[in-house]
Amino acid sequence: MSLGRALRQKFPFLRYSVLRGAFGGRDAIRTGQMGDGREEATAQYVIATAPAGDVDAAINAIDNFAYDKSILMNVGDEKGLLLDTAVKRANPKLALELGAYCGYSGLRIARAAPGASVFSIEKSAANASVARRVWAHAGLADRVTCINGTVGDGTTLEVLAEEYGFTEGCLDFVFLDHWKDVYLDDLQRLVDRGWLHPGTIVVADNVGFPGAPKYRAYMKEQLGKRWQTIEHETHVEYQTLLKDLVLESEFLG
Repeated sequence: MSLGRALRQKFPFLRYSVLRGAFGGRDAIRTGQMGDGREEATAQYVIATAPAGDVDAAINAIDNFAYDKSILMNVGDEKGLLLDTAVKRANPKLALELGAYCGYSGLRIARAAPGASVFSIEKSAANASVARRVWAHAGLADRVTCINGTVGDGTTLEVLAEEYGFTEGCLDFVFLDHWKDVYLDDLQRLVDRGWLHPGTIVVADNVGFPGAPKYRAYMKEQLGKRWQTIEHETHVEYQTLLKDLVLESEFLG
């Protein structure tokens, strides 16, 4: 690791893109983007620097962009290793993520489960466009699908059921990395549909920062009942100053 990258990890608030992101928080809440074009620039950077059809190179390109150009809100390389391990543990045929952003976690899930179909629900149409182009460039367009919508919008789950055949017990793996205050509600919607089965693995990012306290409290209360949960202590993406928690939960039925 270069000295410059190490310093950016240790002192993230000295980076302009971090400060711009902090002041652009309202844009992120409203649009799903930071408001300075970094998401579109990410897609262009992947296409320009990663060989077509190379998933590893696409992942590395996004990490490089986040370290060297503008920090991104995806799970990142440190927590990405936890995600990889959980996906391999689940060995899914069908995986669902809530929150595509620029397509980074979709790349990691697809790489860790080469036999899986991966679906991603993304509220922002602009983010969905970025993610689709990244996946297509990496050669995953036939295996990773982005649905523009939300779990709670009244139509997206119907689309998954009617157009893509989601049915009882179909989901082997779920990744939560969208708006933290709806983690629990959205997971419960999937449970109510009956789409989870005993052994389904659910990973939730950013439970420590910015935090999903309702979700964490629920998983603690349901420990050994409906869920078995491991809490992984880690750091917020692309830096080592702020600590974070990733929750890895197994559905018990």
